[in-house]
Amino acid sequence: MKFEHFAINVPDAKATALWYEEHLGLTVKKKMEEAPNMIFLADDSGTVMLELYNNPKGETLEFEKLHPLAVHIALVSQDPTGDKNRLIAAGAKEFSDDILPDGSHLVMLRDPWGICLQLCKRATPMI
Repeated sequence: MKFEHFAINVPDAKATALWYEEHLGLTVKKKMEEAPNMIFLADDSGTVMLELYNNPKGETLEFEKLHPLAVHIALVSQDPTGDKNRLIAAGAKEFSDDILPDGSHLVMLRDPWGICLQLCKRATPMI
């Protein structure tokens, strides 16, 4: 099997998806304009999607209260410092910025809604 998508129930799917489009470079593959506003966003490989929606039938997690190690979205970044600075200017907040013993650079941020984003530049790419 392979992943089709990972879904997150968020308070404002339209605003979150727009921010992800503008600042993470994700591309809308399918969008439902009416509630629950399901929006499928693909990464630049076109093979992995994130679904953002707002459905009152399910819980909306209080992401800002969760430690980033509980749940985060990890993205490959060729320039974690530059991307971190650009995303902070767009409303993200820094949580951590670490260089691992193997030389990997991992930056943890929270988007404007508290969802954790990890920017990864691995010494040895995992995929």
